[in-house]
Amino acid sequence: MSSPSDTALLRVHELHKNYGDLEVLKGISLELKPGETLSLIGPSGSGKSTCLRCINYLEKPTSGEIWLGNELIGQVKDGKRLRLMSDREMAPQRREIAMVFQLFYLWPHLNVRDNVALGPIKAQGMPRKQAYELADAMLEKVHLRHKAESYPEQLSGGQQQRVAIARALAQQPKVILFDEPTSALDPELVGEVLAVIRELAEEGRSMIMVTHEVRFARDVADRVIFMDGGRIVEQGPSAQVIDNPCHERTRSFLGRMAVESA
Repeated sequence: MSSPSDTALLRVHELHKNYGDLEVLKGISLELKPGETLSLIGPSGSGKSTCLRCINYLEKPTSGEIWLGNELIGQVKDGKRLRLMSDREMAPQRREIAMVFQLFYLWPHLNVRDNVALGPIKAQGMPRKQAYELADAMLEKVHLRHKAESYPEQLSGGQQQRVAIARALAQQPKVILFDEPTSALDPELVGEVLAVIRELAEEGRSMIMVTHEVRFARDVADRVIFMDGGRIVEQGPSAQVIDNPCHERTRSFLGRMAVESA
């Protein structure tokens, strides 16, 4: 078993994920430093979203290790061996690694404030008054405090995704994972969600983002990782990877993206 890095907040070591005979992740290793924004880019089917889902054990890795600080995620010693944690055992760890999905998954029968407050109340046992105060503060952060008493069906897709971000923030996590947070939105609504993510990056949130918004990744992420075929092909400072990629496969992908967005 490897040991955690002294400087990394999150460390993924030799992550593999198989679905039967299909190997989706083929030995992914990456680190996220405190306050860093890391963006994963690459073609559809390259394993980016699977990587995120394995980091917080929504998908159980086939092999590999994930460390949050000095704590091994998803596994615990049982005598001299490691075993996978149960969902109950993992619940405290999952709260440390929040996730924002492509779809919003808001409760339609709850208003916005209750959607955001539900996690702290149910998962953390937070008193309702305190949870509502926290929810309002998180809604203020995503510029939706005025919609606290609205219901999801009364919101645009962009507003619903911002509520989902507020819900993730209410977990008070150490790391936030974004899985293509704008892919389900109409083009005119993308900007409002990206603006909130940019603000979170500027205030020093530790985040990993899967996105097809290459220009946004260049401008906001500290580092970019290009994945293809379940492997990391290239990584480095965002401007370096996107403006001057070293690998031919990266150049081909970015060239195609530039043509499609023109």
